[in-house]
Amino acid sequence: MTSPDPREPEDTDAGSTGDRTPDGTDAAAFARPTGATGSFDPPERTRAAVAPPPPADPAQQAAFGRPATVAGSFPGERPAPPPRPVLPPPPEAVLRAFRAPAGQAGLQEPPGGRPGRRRTSAGPWWKPDARSDPWRDPHAPAGLTGPAVFAEESEQEGPVVVDRRGRRRLRLRDLSVRVAALVVLAVLLAGALGGGVGYLLTREASETPLLAPGTTLSETDDAVTREPGSVSDIAADVAPAVVSIEVRIGEAGATGSGVVVDGEGGYIVTNNHVVSGADGVEGAEIRAVFSDGTGSEARIVGRDPASDVAVVKVERPGLVTASLGSADDVVVGDPVVAIGSPLGLAGTVTSGIVSALDRPVRLAGEGSDTNAVISAVQTDAPINPGNSGGALVDATGAVIGINTAIASLGGGSVGLGFAIPIDTARDIAEQLIATGSAVHASLGVSTRSVTDGARNGALVLNVEPGSAAAEAGVQEQDVVIRVDDQPVGSSEELVVAVDSHRPGDVVTLELVRGGSSTTVQATLDQA
Repeated sequence: MTSPDPREPEDTDAGSTGDRTPDGTDAAAFARPTGATGSFDPPERTRAAVAPPPPADPAQQAAFGRPATVAGSFPGERPAPPPRPVLPPPPEAVLRAFRAPAGQAGLQEPPGGRPGRRRTSAGPWWKPDARSDPWRDPHAPAGLTGPAVFAEESEQEGPVVVDRRGRRRLRLRDLSVRVAALVVLAVLLAGALGGGVGYLLTREASETPLLAPGTTLSETDDAVTREPGSVSDIAADVAPAVVSIEVRIGEAGATGSGVVVDGEGGYIVTNNHVVSGADGVEGAEIRAVFSDGTGSEARIVGRDPASDVAVVKVERPGLVTASLGSADDVVVGDPVVAIGSPLGLAGTVTSGIVSALDRPVRLAGEGSDTNAVISAVQTDAPINPGNSGGALVDATGAVIGINTAIASLGGGSVGLGFAIPIDTARDIAEQLIATGSAVHASLGVSTRSVTDGARNGALVLNVEPGSAAAEAGVQEQDVVIRVDDQPVGSSEELVVAVDSHRPGDVVTLELVRGGSSTTVQATLDQA
């Protein structure tokens, strides 16, 4: 007894002569006809008769026709096309990324492996809806349906509608004519009512005349309290002793300030750079203008370019003399008042504080022979051009400095002013009044400021032969770091330290030479 072949379909219905599809239809309807091989033949179609093409134009025949000597399509002796270029091999990185693994050829398997074969009773691609599937019938006619139609949302009835966010809105186009007319009438009524009320209010307020003869404005009898030592009190005491210096040379002119230091003799202290341009110039005129507006001609008594101090004299006895104090009694933070003629405005008073002491400042003015280094009193009282030669006064009304310079980026006061200490100005003024000149101590060296990162000093560039420095053994490339007990951190500080002594004084210089420190004794000369 032989077992049935499992590959052959088993008869499940004795009355059936053929196979059946999974949906129960007869498979014989889709079987290949008896004696037919290959694929199905397409149904016969009748084609419409095609009219023969019209004869070619003789000109086109001559241009595009085959030559008489050519029987085939093209002659065989035409040039052969050039060989195709051989492409270079792909890079090794591309080969490693895309070539098949070792032992395999062709395309690689997908990551999940090849999918299994779909099997049905009649074939791998069979589906139950084969009869009604137009994509399986290549001869099925094409058909178009109507356009896509979307149902519109039902329009809400107005005038109050609800938007997508659930908010109520008033739709004006749904308002009735009666309601709209009522709204317009309400607006017009409100406007008319407001205008009428305003008109009545303005009519009730009567206009007053523009002129009122005999009108007296109120005033107070309380006097302003000015305590002693206030800026106003200081200005009232010192301003009469400060004068304005006017210098005229031909058509040019300049303005500065001055302080009366001897009222009986008519001596006035000012800056050298204020009057130096008129010294020895024929036709030059110097005039001192006092606080009461009167003026007198002034003559130069003496000038000292090394300290920027000058003294002029007027023939006017009985002047108010300023009280001279001492800069040694001043500390940083003390209030000060600057009085002078900045920008040609005589009697100007500004106030501030002492912001620094013993500030080395080099003075050199254009058109002047001033070449000085002073140990200045620094102040934040506004000082401008024209303040030069004026008074810097402390809270007691005593003059502690002669204003001489400003630190500015744009030519005006930026809150930094410098004054010659009154102790120095008094000493120089006394020498100028007595002899017409002043003397200064000299070391006889030229220096510049240097630093090694840890300590500053004045580097000696050259030594004058026979000077005090040469006699003391000071050499070029020495760095001066101290004069007696006064530290020296720059070339300006060395000049100030030497100038604080008299000619003939013996000073001790501490030098740095060859990496080691040494001291020498120097007897100062007269400059």
